[in-house]
Amino acid sequence: MSDRPAGSPATAPADPFALVRTRSYLGLLAMAAVLGVPISAMAFGFLALVSELQSLTYTDLPRALGFDGTPDWWPVPLLALSGLLVALTIRHLPGIGGHKPAAGLNTSGAPTAAELPGVLIAALATLALGAVLGPEAPLIALGGGVAVAAVRLVRRDLPRDAAAVVGSSGSFAAVSTLLGSPLLGAFLLMEASGLGGATLGMVLVPGLLAAGIGSLIFIGLGSWTGLGTYSLTLQGVPHASAPDIAGFGWALVIGLASGVVGVGIRRAALFLQPRVERRMVPATVLAGIAVGLFALAYAELSGKSASEILYSGQNALSPLLDDRAQYTAGGLVLLVLCKSLAYSVSLSCFRGGPVFPSMFVGAAGGLALSHLPGLPTAAAFAMGIGAMCVALLELPMTAVLLATLLLGADGLTVMPLVIVAVVVSYVVSLRLAPRPTAAPAARPAP
Repeated sequence: MSDRPAGSPATAPADPFALVRTRSYLGLLAMAAVLGVPISAMAFGFLALVSELQSLTYTDLPRALGFDGTPDWWPVPLLALSGLLVALTIRHLPGIGGHKPAAGLNTSGAPTAAELPGVLIAALATLALGAVLGPEAPLIALGGGVAVAAVRLVRRDLPRDAAAVVGSSGSFAAVSTLLGSPLLGAFLLMEASGLGGATLGMVLVPGLLAAGIGSLIFIGLGSWTGLGTYSLTLQGVPHASAPDIAGFGWALVIGLASGVVGVGIRRAALFLQPRVERRMVPATVLAGIAVGLFALAYAELSGKSASEILYSGQNALSPLLDDRAQYTAGGLVLLVLCKSLAYSVSLSCFRGGPVFPSMFVGAAGGLALSHLPGLPTAAAFAMGIGAMCVALLELPMTAVLLATLLLGADGLTVMPLVIVAVVVSYVVSLRLAPRPTAAPAARPAP
């Protein structure tokens, strides 16, 4: 029974799009467009610097010291140095060097201006020296933080909701082409943020504008410098046949296996994380040494390069698919095992993103299973990527899009199989994941 007095008018529902009709929202759109240019250029420079440092430390430096190529043991001392730099950054600079990657992809808020140097240094030490994490999380944090800090130089009393829109626009611009498409990067941020309804629309429109402008800047700088766009691409994708009953059976198998492996990777990282944090500097150095030893073990056992275990795997996906005939099923299983162990250790203490390593582990696992009857290569590759992504990220729509759009037109052919594998992996990973001890606080809407 209503407590409203008889005859009193009903309260009119609030207009969720009132902000969109204001002049201030038009100002936010203009601000997103303006900020998209320098932030996307900054993101391009960051990725170019990471690439140059990787070549310098793992190719040029060994040659300068007289080695004929890069020794298999070379990653061990470099990753120990990486652990030292990351730990000192976390301990002595404001903030904690960015979000903890074992918790997944965090888009809850932009770092403050004082925290930005720590995010940058920890990310460079992680990515340039070979830890198994990707650049997407640092770019999201740096893009959002720089955008908010730049606007606050002009307007110190920036409202909280406006700061959230500005920060998200900066993040959209920073990852505009990293995943192969500005729309895919925008979708990743949308699903990870957990926003919905009118709030999502208000944040999404400036973000899409910034992402579109950022994509143009990436393409222009890539052409002008000759460095490319640092975008996720595949070459030589094998033809995908139409799904059949055997394919759907394999989708169930891949989804189940990926859910179990993904939860194992994440549980191990969450188990190590508090133990590393108790003795941050020595423990992170030891973690770096462990990652280097996994790379060394793989190189010695397989006869292939230790670099296949290092880094995020973004640039290794296309060579893995192109050279699949050179890998035995056992070699691919060894690759999955060593990469997963190095990935789990990196998640526990280094600073970077979890997306690309999960894609590489899933792709290698799918190719290993494709040696069995009834499982075509393209379907196995795509299902492995999608199922492992959702097990680590818990973002099912993003996982489906990542796995299918990456394969181009053939991705549409295998999409039904990818959806089944992703759903199975998602359900399995949620059931196996540790239950929270308390209900999390509701995320405030920007």
